Amino acid sequence: MKIMITGGAGFIGSHLAIRLLKDGHQVTLLDNFHDYYLKSRKLYHLQQIEQAGFASFYECDILQKLDVKKVIEKEKPDAIVHLAAVAGVRTSLQKPELYIDVNMKGLSNVLACAGEEQVAHVLFSSSSSVYGERQNQPLAEHMADGKVLSPYAASKFGAEALVHAYEHMYGFQTTILRFFTVYGTWGRPDMAMASFIRKLLNKDSITVYGKGTGRDYTYVDDIVQGIVLALYAKDSDVYNIGSNSPILMTDVLGELVRHFPSMQVNWGGSQKGDATSTWADITKAKTKLGFKPNIAFEEGLERTVAWAKKHPQLI
Repeated sequence: MKIMITGGAGFIGSHLAIRLLKDGHQVTLLDNFHDYYLKSRKLYHLQQIEQAGFASFYECDILQKLDVKKVIEKEKPDAIVHLAAVAGVRTSLQKPELYIDVNMKGLSNVLACAGEEQVAHVLFSSSSSVYGERQNQPLAEHMADGKVLSPYAASKFGAEALVHAYEHMYGFQTTILRFFTVYGTWGRPDMAMASFIRKLLNKDSITVYGKGTGRDYTYVDDIVQGIVLALYAKDSDVYNIGSNSPILMTDVLGELVRHFPSMQVNWGGSQKGDATSTWADITKAKTKLGFKPNIAFEEGLERTVAWAKKHPQLI
């Protein structure tokens, strides 16, 4: 299968590209080196991808529709996995217009070009943030109602509506995947888990915001497995991709202290825009896609810490 990945030099995109190449697919990567990452970090990702096989790479901004169309016209992918986005709840409170531009206008360009070039299947990476504040309960796909907590979450909920609209306009298949708190090797440096580990490696204290919080932490390999399975889905649909095993922050700290016995923790107040907890109901993904998370949190954290100790300059 010929597969194009937008945001292909990023955290999930690089893991996905390596998996697809190993599975024998033809892969095209599109990335604009947004300064949300250091460019050197993404170039390092691309080097890792090259070790798995050949992938065409285009430095391209999804806000430039003509550029996107040229790539799709040239590569003629069977499917597009759209991962390109600006992430981060707290930054979205400060720069909401950036999130609307990239996460909605950029997506609109990709969808329009996919339709015009007759791409058969578009997969969109959404987020558990579309569920808003729903504490201590499993979140099924039908429960997203638009009552979100941040511009980032709003951009993802609105983007899902665009996906449905363009499917109606052009008739291609769509799959919306709602990812739950992705972590793992090569994780984004701004993410909580990566930030904690970086500070602990430097023997700094870490700050935890809000007490009683919990997340459905999902190791990146399980996220990639969900995407791969969704590539073969027969019908358009929306799926949660998570671990179905929420972890309290107190338990996260309990695991971290095993790796960093001298860990010191500061407690801060709750942060605006953050949900108290997330918990993925993955019944639909299990039933229709055959999805099953394989990496328990303890194992995933151990892998992530081991990688960070081996690559301290990248964490």
